[in-house]
Amino acid sequence: MTKYNITEKKEKEAAYRSLVSPKLMDELKEKILDVILIQKKYKDKNYSAKCLAEDLGTNTRYISAIVNVRFHCNYTSFVNKFRIEEAMALLVDRRYLNLNMEDISDMVGFANRQSFYASFYKITGMTPRQYKMQQLSQHPSKTEAPVEKKRGRKPKQ
Repeated sequence: MTKYNITEKKEKEAAYRSLVSPKLMDELKEKILDVILIQKKYKDKNYSAKCLAEDLGTNTRYISAIVNVRFHCNYTSFVNKFRIEEAMALLVDRRYLNLNMEDISDMVGFANRQSFYASFYKITGMTPRQYKMQQLSQHPSKTEAPVEKKRGRKPKQ
């Protein structure tokens, strides 16, 4: 994949990954999901693995180990997955059709448009614009204005 300079990384075995007990991994996995996904910290472009570790009272090595072992990716890829999922929803939501890609990128937590495009392409295999056009052509009703219900008069009895 030469587009967006995406290269496949080789799996490295880090010794510290095996130092975290499975029980602690499970506990921290749930806490990580709560903070990143439920509290939507993925939208904060400044929320790093260090911030997460501080919030959970642990260290970045543990965070890295858990994300690698339980989610099979690094912290950045983990967070970007949620950002892209939200971006995909926003791109086809008629309330946001007038926003440009930089606005969408900013709303979901990317620091710049380039990392948004690179992550989007890596996850979906297409650019955000290609995705938007494809989805809107397959579901044209998403671009139509919502139908308002007519308020009728109550029939006389």
